[in-house]
Amino acid sequence: MNKLLWIKITAVCGALAVALGAFAAHGLKPQLSEAQLQTYQTAVQYHFIHALALLAIINLPLCERRLLWVARSFLLGIILFSGSLYSIALTGISAIGLLTPFGGSAFIVGWLLLITAKSPKTHGN
Repeated sequence: MNKLLWIKITAVCGALAVALGAFAAHGLKPQLSEAQLQTYQTAVQYHFIHALALLAIINLPLCERRLLWVARSFLLGIILFSGSLYSIALTGISAIGLLTPFGGSAFIVGWLLLITAKSPKTHGN
C-alpha cells in the first residue's frame, strides 16, 4: 500500500465531502426539493463517514495488502454510492440510482474485509 498516495486520496475525499456539504447548505437549499436535498445530504453523510474511515484504515497496523482492498472498496463506495446520489439529487435522473446499490455493496465489502485483516507480524504483507 502506498500510504502517501492513500493519504492524498483521503484528503481529497474529505475536502470534497466538506465542500459538497457546504455547497448544499448554502447554494442548493433554495433550489432543491426537500426530497432532493435529503438525497444529497445522505450522499454527503456516507461520503464523509467513509472518508474518515479511509483515514483510519490507512493507519491501522494490519496487513497492508488486505487494508488496500478495504480502502479500495471504501473509495469505490464513495464514488458509486455518494456519486450516484449527488447526481440523482442534482439532475433528477433516477436511472442513475442503478449504481447506488453497487456503491452500498462496496461499503459493506470493505467493512467485511476489515474483519479478515491480520497482523503483519504473523502473516506478512
